[in-house]
Amino acid sequence: MTELVSAIAKSLVEHPENVEVFEEKSNGTTVIQLKVASEDMGKVIGKQGRIAKAIRTVVKAAATKANEKVVVEIVQ
Repeated sequence: MTELVSAIAKSLVEHPENVEVFEEKSNGTTVIQLKVASEDMGKVIGKQGRIAKAIRTVVKAAATKANEKVVVEIVQ
C-alpha cells in the first residue's frame, strides 16, 4: 500500500523527491502517513479535500481487495 500512496503522491506534486510515506500497524489496522513539501500540500489535499478523499478511496479499495484495513493520513 505504501508504494501505491507514494506513486500517486509523486505524480501530483512538483517536488517528488520530498515525498515520504511511513507505515504503522496497530490493532489490525495499517496507518499510512504521507508527508510532502509544504508548498505541495495544497496539491495533495485539493479543493475541499477532493484529492485527499480520492487517494483514500483508491487505497481503501485496494485494501479491501487484500482483506486489510488501511487509513491514510496526510501529515506536515
